[in-house]
Amino acid sequence: MLKDIVAVKSLGGYRLWIRFEDGIEGELDFQPLLSFSGVFEPLSDPDYFSRVRVNSELGTICWPNDADFDPLVLYAHLTNQPIPDYVGDSAKVSA
Repeated sequence: MLKDIVAVKSLGGYRLWIRFEDGIEGELDFQPLLSFSGVFEPLSDPDYFSRVRVNSELGTICWPNDADFDPLVLYAHLTNQPIPDYVGDSAKVSA
C-alpha cells in the first residue's frame, strides 16, 4: 500500500500542503512531528524548512540535507488513519 507524494508546497511556518498519487491532499503541521535534532535540526529554521521538495525516486518529501519522512507516516497523519504495522516486518514505521 505504498502511496507516493507527488506535490508539496510550503505554507509558512512548519505547515506543508501535500498531495499523494491517489489524489489525497491536505495540510499538515510538522511542528508536533519533528524533534528538530539530528538530521532534522536544520529544519528548525522556517526558511530552511520552506526549501522542501518532492523526491520522486523515494516518493516522499525531502530537504537540501536529504532529511525525509516516510510517506506512509505522512499519509496516516493526513487521513487520520493508524500508521501501518506490517506483520512479520521487524521495523515499525515511524516518523
